[in-house]
Amino acid sequence: MKVEECLNELEEILEESWNLPLFKGKVFVDVDRIKENFENIRSSLPEEIRQAKAIVSDRSQIINDAKNEADTIIKVAQEKARNIVSQDELVKRAESTSESILQEAKAQAREMKKAANEYVEDLMKRTDDALMNNITELRQARKDLRASVQN
Repeated sequence: MKVEECLNELEEILEESWNLPLFKGKVFVDVDRIKENFENIRSSLPEEIRQAKAIVSDRSQIINDAKNEADTIIKVAQEKARNIVSQDELVKRAESTSESILQEAKAQAREMKKAANEYVEDLMKRTDDALMNNITELRQARKDLRASVQN
């Protein structure tokens, strides 16, 4: 059961609880059902944390792929430069061309890395926001539960 479902179940339990006469805001609740939901939440959280770690892992893979592609582009540029070098005039053009290709490859690699980082940062932020919302809801449910049990 997912955290969101467990929190909805806890909310449902509170809504279905019997009000105590003369005690405004105090209710009878099914403690076993509440405990079961807390246990389900505890077991669900590691899965959501695992998903967040997978996103971080994907970020590393995207960066590695971008680096590998940049390395390939650089190697191709260097190989082209080696093939062009034969005469003085051709050497000068080859150096200019290879430098240009190298700079372009580095620029592309930087852009790809930047885009990958932005993408992963966005994913991580959304995951972080979702987890924080779930934790906030869980804490509020626990607080409400404690308040209802104490009263």
